[in-house]
Amino acid sequence: MVQRHHATHLHYDFRLEMDNVLKSWAVPKEPPSQPSVKRLAVEVEDHPVSYINFEGTIPEGMYGAGKVEIWDKGTYTLKGRSKDKIEFTLHGEKLTGDYALIRFKGDKNWLLIKKKQSK
Repeated sequence: MVQRHHATHLHYDFRLEMDNVLKSWAVPKEPPSQPSVKRLAVEVEDHPVSYINFEGTIPEGMYGAGKVEIWDKGTYTLKGRSKDKIEFTLHGEKLTGDYALIRFKGDKNWLLIKKKQSK
């Protein structure tokens, strides 16, 4: 699921349900829908699975204060996972196809990439 989050700065919260939590990344620009487009994805704390349907306003003074809306929702198929790379196929309403998250700098910075479709 992807939430559009109007906090201090507009960003997208990209979440994959895995290990009984929502693994989460903050993506400063709209997640890629075209092949080979790369987006920074900053890993943030895991969220409880119960957060999967959350939409609303987080009050001022609280962490993440601002408006949260569901931008895309669907399922995914995990294709591979290691410490520095997660490969998966998204079956969302907006985002579909093969994607990868690749850790590229430090512990928190990843790239979210839509892969080219093989012929």
